[in-house]
Amino acid sequence: MIKNFIITAWRNLRRNKVFSLINVFGLAVGLTCCMLISAYLYQELTYDTYSANAKQLYRVGLRTDANDANNYPNVDIAVGQGIKNAYPEVLATTRLENRGPVFVKYNDKQFKEEKIVLIDSNFLQLFSIPLLEGDIKTSLTEPNSAVITKAFALKYFGNSSALNKVLTIADVPTRITGVIDKVPDNSHFHADAFMSISTFITASTKQTWSNIGYYTYLLLNKNADIKKLEASFPQLVTKHVVPEIQTDMGVSLAEAQKSVNTFKFFLQPITDIHLHSATKYEFEANGDIHYVYIFGALALFILLLACINFTNLSTASSSKRSKEIGIRKVLGSEKNKLVSQFLTESVMLTALAMLFALGIIYLLLPYFNNLAGKHINFGFFLNYQALILEITLTIFVGVVAGIYPAFFLSSFKILAVLKGNSVAQTAGKGGLRSSLIVFQFAISTALIIATFVVYQQLHYMQNKKLGYDKNQVLVINDAYTLGNNINAFKQQLLNDNRVVNATISSSVPGYNGGVDGTQIYAKDVADKGTRSEIHTNIFHVDNTYIPTLGIQLIKGRNFYPNAPGDSASVIINEAAVRDLGWGNTNPLGKTIIRSGQRHFTVVGVVKDFHYTSAKQKIVSLMMLSGHSTGSVIVKIKAADVHTLVNDIKNQWTAFNPGGVFNYTFLDQQFASLYNTEERTGQIFTSFAVIAVIIASLGLFGLAAFMIRQRVKEIGIRKVLGATSGSITVMLSKEFLKLIVIASLIAFPITWYAMSKWLQDFAYRIDIQWWVFVLAAGIALLVATITISFQSIKAALANPVNSLRSE
Repeated sequence: MIKNFIITAWRNLRRNKVFSLINVFGLAVGLTCCMLISAYLYQELTYDTYSANAKQLYRVGLRTDANDANNYPNVDIAVGQGIKNAYPEVLATTRLENRGPVFVKYNDKQFKEEKIVLIDSNFLQLFSIPLLEGDIKTSLTEPNSAVITKAFALKYFGNSSALNKVLTIADVPTRITGVIDKVPDNSHFHADAFMSISTFITASTKQTWSNIGYYTYLLLNKNADIKKLEASFPQLVTKHVVPEIQTDMGVSLAEAQKSVNTFKFFLQPITDIHLHSATKYEFEANGDIHYVYIFGALALFILLLACINFTNLSTASSSKRSKEIGIRKVLGSEKNKLVSQFLTESVMLTALAMLFALGIIYLLLPYFNNLAGKHINFGFFLNYQALILEITLTIFVGVVAGIYPAFFLSSFKILAVLKGNSVAQTAGKGGLRSSLIVFQFAISTALIIATFVVYQQLHYMQNKKLGYDKNQVLVINDAYTLGNNINAFKQQLLNDNRVVNATISSSVPGYNGGVDGTQIYAKDVADKGTRSEIHTNIFHVDNTYIPTLGIQLIKGRNFYPNAPGDSASVIINEAAVRDLGWGNTNPLGKTIIRSGQRHFTVVGVVKDFHYTSAKQKIVSLMMLSGHSTGSVIVKIKAADVHTLVNDIKNQWTAFNPGGVFNYTFLDQQFASLYNTEERTGQIFTSFAVIAVIIASLGLFGLAAFMIRQRVKEIGIRKVLGATSGSITVMLSKEFLKLIVIASLIAFPITWYAMSKWLQDFAYRIDIQWWVFVLAAGIALLVATITISFQSIKAALANPVNSLRSE
């Protein structure tokens, strides 16, 4: 019986090549999108699960207020060991500190390396990262030792063994004691070299609790009560943090005790870090659980659209098979066997579509990886688990797509179909098919609207007034390698008439590095008994920083050229003025006290500027005058930028022979802050186009079906004098009503969804009414073009042919 079903199904597929091709294409596109997105979601949802201890490892974070932007994923040097000593359910602790970028030397080779970290000796063991060479238990127990990746070893040592060779990392001779393959792709941290943390932290290092900087992890007992453990952390704050704040800030014990309410340690499962943690100090940029939901819904909707197409196209071609069905019933075929026959055809079509989908995936995978920022290989889709899922998906999609056509076709009445009225009895049952078209175009219209909103928000952030000038600003990195020549190099640049200004600082707007932070409070406010500490970021700058970047100084003065003269001066932004309680007073001449009981006098106020991404709210900033040699920032005005850059490179080489000239432009760095939004926009655009194409195929099928039902009506209208144009309008109007209904359904749903998405941005657009009108217009245009082919063909047909049987 099954063999007969398969043979019959294959014959029918060959007999209806166009129908089969359209169905296979639609299902293949839907399956391709579904499987690609599923692979992406699998990688996102399995981050940090590679460790044997994944369910017991937690990262210690610090929360200073209810604003997630002020949460810290790292804590001070002594926190991990202190927690372990206090609670028996903590089995082990380990730390990770980022040290890159640094220069690494070996013989005549020197490279700037970004991914250099410090770790405790048990770090690799706890995270289950095996060594290819060396002993994982002892490889990092000694200072000046390091474990490197296989690729890193090949880069410096070629094919020879790396063990016991010595690299100079950040001017520190370091012996290689182990080699790993690599850190798994689905990890929230990645590094090329893991140095022993004991290289820089010794027994004499002060063990403090009240700062940040070390990513600290705890291995907990399987039966540990996380909530109970977190609830007891305030005791540790009272014991360790309060005395430090009292000493550093020079306040009373009662005043320092307030930090118990604002200094809260918390635990986060490592498997939650990638999708549920988005602080500005993350080790690497994380994902977002919201995008997992969004892309998961996209995969489901695209697959549903393809299944709906199959349903509409199958019912549209029903008249071609009506007599076959009638004859089968006359010969005794039961309804359940007819249903099985049609479901077999559906599953076979889906199986062909799956094979095509795998071929499409093979071709598109490099582009998808580039778009999604992943490293998925084609073998992922061919392992036995994936193959089982693909077979299951094929059967499931085949049944879902074919179940309605199977029952629809098998329910034809024998006398009706043998008289040639195969679909007459279904004329009043078009509600389901119309509803499916409405659903398809509602999804398509929603995706078009979402695409517009994403790109509008991206354009808004990229073109928002930042409070500084990012255009034609050259940032020369690693300026510290110039040593004592750095000021001479800066002066040489200023002598060039193509250079407007230049400044030396590690604090570059839009860069994650170079930003220090501390707790401060206003002395005059504290004297009144209403003191409140705030967290502020710190820029270390010289007197040319503000004019070079075009930052607006709205009160007071800039720093003096002689830095020591302003060693106790500070320039703050408007956000700091508000947060310190000076909103209605003149802050000039007032005193700020920071940790260590250091006093600073406010000499100037700058207008708020976006020194981080425009996604984030502008927070307090204080600028201190001092020597910070991370970068040389150069404002230029040259028409021939390429020539100027080459000239600057030559000057760099003259002052720094053998040094690497590494530069970027500030506007390019600024644009890179929005890679995630850019990628989201591209993904929405791609799937909006795919959804519209699939929906158009479904509309094409429904148009063919409904026009075939009305072919005699059209013939009579033409005999009675109706023009081809009026018939085309009549036929198209009914379909376009469905598109209008779809748009009206899509509008409120999309407005709500995109409004929620925009809430993640501190500065965002208002969704404009014309976006909805334009999206509906695009959907109507596509629908009109799709329908016109069938409508015009029917309107131009000779009425004699359609009325011949009457």
